[in-house]
Amino acid sequence: MSDIIKKFKVTDGGKFSLDDYDTDWTGDYKKEKTPDILKELIKETAALQSALYADKHYALLILFQAMDAAGKDSAIEHTMSGLNPQGCEVFSFKQPSAEELDHDFLWRHYKSLPEFGRIGVHNRSHYENVLVTKVHPELLLQEKLPGIKDAKDADKKFWEHRYESIRDFEKHLYYNGTIIIKFFLHVSKDEQKERFLERIDDPEKNWKFSPADVYEREFWNDYMKAYEDAINETSTGHCPWYVIPADKKWFTRIAISTIILDTMKSLKLKYPVLPKKELGKLEEAKKALLKE
Repeated sequence: MSDIIKKFKVTDGGKFSLDDYDTDWTGDYKKEKTPDILKELIKETAALQSALYADKHYALLILFQAMDAAGKDSAIEHTMSGLNPQGCEVFSFKQPSAEELDHDFLWRHYKSLPEFGRIGVHNRSHYENVLVTKVHPELLLQEKLPGIKDAKDADKKFWEHRYESIRDFEKHLYYNGTIIIKFFLHVSKDEQKERFLERIDDPEKNWKFSPADVYEREFWNDYMKAYEDAINETSTGHCPWYVIPADKKWFTRIAISTIILDTMKSLKLKYPVLPKKELGKLEEAKKALLKE
């Protein structure tokens, strides 16, 4: 296990605090070395992805959660580049549609899961249902939930049940071959401010900014508490969270790529070995081709 994994992996036990995780940690890594490091990490990951695709016994689900401007999109772009797009798919979850609100909160995420042999990336995930809805419980009224007629009806027991649903969902996936990696990109409030200002000042980035982003900053402490609660309640031995410092994007990408590679290595993936009968057929086919 690499030092990066040891440092950023949240073990289960309910003792997690964001105060223990720096947003700008880079260790002994140097920014100028990033391209070479990423190139090697992605090269190794691509080789394992090929074995994953051929073996078809596992699926890999990678979840990205973060505050706005933490760098989810760029992290996905840089850590997934170089992989075979045939075996990788990215889903970005926005506000739920009318159809999605007519189902339970996990439905839209379950139907977007990767097939065995493939890598699925969820940009935001089912955790929005214990993050944004916990900060803004009035959104729960859209879900048509039994017993929830007012935002105040979402009491402590309600959230305990929702965390339990998530744990059970992930446990089921894990025991049926879907390996889950959960990343929280931990950005500071000051850094978020600088990135918002950059989006406003750069015409090519204006589209990324919404006035609602500034409004949500007013709830920063509420969101941090919601993240702490969610991570404490759902970081398990089989589906752990990784809290990645996100103030330095170049290091964020190194950390993410390292964890993905280490996770894939732990699966001990191998290409399928054909039975003797099938190998014999290959030899016959080879002879036939050579006679042409």
